Amino acid sequence: MSEMSIRLMTVDDIEEVHEIDISCFTTPWTKESLMNEVNNNYFALYYVAEYEGKPIGYCGMWLVLDESQITNIAILPEFQGRGFGEKLFVFVMNAAKEKGASVMTLEVRVSNTAAQGLYQKLGFQPGGIRRNYYSDNQEDALVMWVKL
Repeated sequence: MSEMSIRLMTVDDIEEVHEIDISCFTTPWTKESLMNEVNNNYFALYYVAEYEGKPIGYCGMWLVLDESQITNIAILPEFQGRGFGEKLFVFVMNAAKEKGASVMTLEVRVSNTAAQGLYQKLGFQPGGIRRNYYSDNQEDALVMWVKL
């Protein structure tokens, strides 16, 4: 795998990150929501993954006291399956730990077994179900957590 770099997201990344969201999710976040996360949410930390200088993915989390919550992670479809998502996710897990988080949680579609497999590989365990969590099709979300 060629080198991927990871850095904090800035407002200059919003347009490209929004395009990544559109390519990965049926209900992407709006540019305004992403802008609010970067500019106004004191608890939010977002990171951009770049390959050859081009954003190919991002991951965000909320960090409140000693708990971190993954808000989103996305890798452009043409870059999926090459280890970039795992590298980005491990980076964010380490960043959360360095900032004092002892636990990380996330929600994932019950049908997204590929993502669940990655999370389990990184130590996440199932913690429950959020019924009808996803607004596009009322799919349930599996809540997963890991002790950092």
